[in-house]
Amino acid sequence: MAEEEKQVQEKQKPTIDTLGWNPKTEIGKKVKSQEIKNIDEILDNGIKILEYEIVDVLLPNLKTELLLIGQSKGKFGGGQRRVFRQTQKKTSEGNKPHFAAFAVVGDQNGHVGIGYGKSKETVPAREKAIRNAKLNIIKIRRGCGSWQCSCGEPHSIPFAVESKCGSSVIKIMPAPKGKGLCTEKECQKMLEIAGISDVWSKTKGQTKVKTNLIVACFDAMKKLSSTRIHERHYKNLGIVEGSIIKQEELKNNDEMEEPSEDDMITTIKKKVEKQEKNAKDDSLKKNNKDSKKEDKK
Repeated sequence: MAEEEKQVQEKQKPTIDTLGWNPKTEIGKKVKSQEIKNIDEILDNGIKILEYEIVDVLLPNLKTELLLIGQSKGKFGGGQRRVFRQTQKKTSEGNKPHFAAFAVVGDQNGHVGIGYGKSKETVPAREKAIRNAKLNIIKIRRGCGSWQCSCGEPHSIPFAVESKCGSSVIKIMPAPKGKGLCTEKECQKMLEIAGISDVWSKTKGQTKVKTNLIVACFDAMKKLSSTRIHERHYKNLGIVEGSIIKQEELKNNDEMEEPSEDDMITTIKKKVEKQEKNAKDDSLKKNNKDSKKEDKK
């Protein structure tokens, strides 16, 4: 059963056609030639991503989701919420409808991005939103800043952050492990895709219009990585920047592998040979000094 599950997971992995991609920027060319293998190299240097294919190559296991920002037509306040927000312009020829969409992209491991797209039809608006979300991807900090938990694992956020967009204000606070995402539904989707599992929140202002609330939540997640933190808090709060897998790989690379018996023997022989050579050189130097002193006398 385990082998069958692995085969199914391998089939579900997205396959990206890099051969058909002709990059126009220097970063895109480096990514295609595999000079850059990690997206954190781009984000840490503050370089702007101008091609969405870069994110597809460096983060192949991205999860995309559309947020419910619109509402279908219906009696008594409208019908169910939907992905597309419809607006229309009245002209002499008739009504010209437009559709807008908000998309969220993330790897559920410290990377998240949002994008807004608008078009005369639904499908182009959705595709625009997903492309813009990939271009706006950021790296966030995670940790355990709750005084009720203090487990040291990056399941929540390290400290409380607050942000505002229009009249919508949101404050995100760390929660203990197992509490879940106690916040608005659309913000839950964003935090879950970012890799955060436990959080409390407070909202103020006009939160029925979800666009401003989504932007405020994204700005709050940006503040997690922009604020300065003392080095001693990294261990106390279990702060992790970006993905956890990357840091585990670095630890494994830093740890030296145990050498074999043959390697141990060769290293010991080399050390003994070096010591013998040094001893011979010292003896020769002493003999030369003694001979010079006798000649002077």
